[in-house]
Amino acid sequence: MTQSTASTQSSQLRDLVVRRQLGAPVAAVWRAFTEDDEVMKWWGPEHFTAPVARMDVREGGKSVVCMRSPDGHDMYSVWQYTRVVPGQRLEYVFNLSDSRGNKVDPTSLGMPSAFPRDVAHVVTFEAQAHGASTELVVVERGYGPGPFYDLSKTGLEQCLDKLERALSAHG
Repeated sequence: MTQSTASTQSSQLRDLVVRRQLGAPVAAVWRAFTEDDEVMKWWGPEHFTAPVARMDVREGGKSVVCMRSPDGHDMYSVWQYTRVVPGQRLEYVFNLSDSRGNKVDPTSLGMPSAFPRDVAHVVTFEAQAHGASTELVVVERGYGPGPFYDLSKTGLEQCLDKLERALSAHG
């Protein structure tokens, strides 16, 4: 690959950024991202459930999360943490996986060859309104051209809708 081709391809990449103001303190939102039972309440788009969440949130750790479709199809993912600042920031690389958290090639699961791999995520948590609420920012890095940016945005927004409902049920 020539340098100009690499430059052109990298310039076509874009980041997905979703911000939410959540009516819960940072500690509650942090738990929602880091504790098994809490992740299971909101992970996956509408009409999906999360029957499995094994969270190992530490630098070098990996979490394995399953989302189940309405027709009962399970899809596992692994989140491999590169940076964890408790109560402030999570950085991890997202991939599809088997149930043990071993990264798998998306095409082996019937996904198109352009399905994103090694998607870097940065999640930040910032206290607002004297600690009563949290600004949550989720950044997914490096989407190329094609439908996956829009599909990921829709899925993430639906997950965060479910997160908001789960947090308000606590309050």
